[in-house]
Amino acid sequence: MKFAICNETWQQPGAPRPAHDGLRADEWARTCDAIAATGYTGVEIAPFTLIDNPRDLTEAEAVQCGAIARAAGLDVVGLHWLLVQPPGLHLTTPDASVRQTTAEFASHLARLCAAMGGKVMVWGSPKQRSLDPTWSSDDATARAADVLHHICDVAGPLGVDVALEPLGRAETNFLTTAEETIRLIQRVDHPACRLHLDVKAMSDEPHSIPDIIRASRDHMVHFHANDPNRRGPGMGEVRYEPIIAALREIEYQGWLSVEVFDYTPDAETIARQSLAFLQKVTG
Repeated sequence: MKFAICNETWQQPGAPRPAHDGLRADEWARTCDAIAATGYTGVEIAPFTLIDNPRDLTEAEAVQCGAIARAAGLDVVGLHWLLVQPPGLHLTTPDASVRQTTAEFASHLARLCAAMGGKVMVWGSPKQRSLDPTWSSDDATARAADVLHHICDVAGPLGVDVALEPLGRAETNFLTTAEETIRLIQRVDHPACRLHLDVKAMSDEPHSIPDIIRASRDHMVHFHANDPNRRGPGMGEVRYEPIIAALREIEYQGWLSVEVFDYTPDAETIARQSLAFLQKVTG
């Protein structure tokens, strides 16, 4: 199996960062070198770590980012944390102008992802999809399906999949199980609309993680390795041997990408320990 890690592990989202004019190319290069030095062969990118406002990132700069990663010996897996910046984006809102802006921005990200050499956009962004209690769930689902179809019309021809990510109930009230997410994927009805699974999120579901993986085999395109304690794989109570067995059973050929939310003690330790554990359990 192929191992990647999310680049924000080195930036620690939420930590103060000075404003910067344009692409943080030097910082990106240092991060790529650090990731490669720990033994990973892929990097997954949070766009807001590259530039203060990802709307300002050009396709030429995206090409540059991809070249920097490859020079360090890394493949660009794709993008995640898609709607953190800029503010004002939302998938399910009744406000048609906000949905249009969201579709346009995500289409921009699809072009950037392709320019970097990435193949997947992980659609998490819980705050930017959660439903207001006054909204009809059916109407919100229809709105989401329409937005996602338009984005997939851009992403698909570029070779980029839009991978919807179920998230835990503490984070959102929309797409909280793989089953619900697959129903939306089927409603979008586009070959570029796929499923992403995350160990932390699946731990909140009523079914076992291996059972969720097996039930999702026809839709899954990407996978995050972590733990409900917000740390890396092997740093909590989740048993990974049955998870790896299920991934092998469905003949998963994608990346195992490490995503953490607790950045202690430091990026290098997290990266090395996570990779050593994954190499051990995958044999």
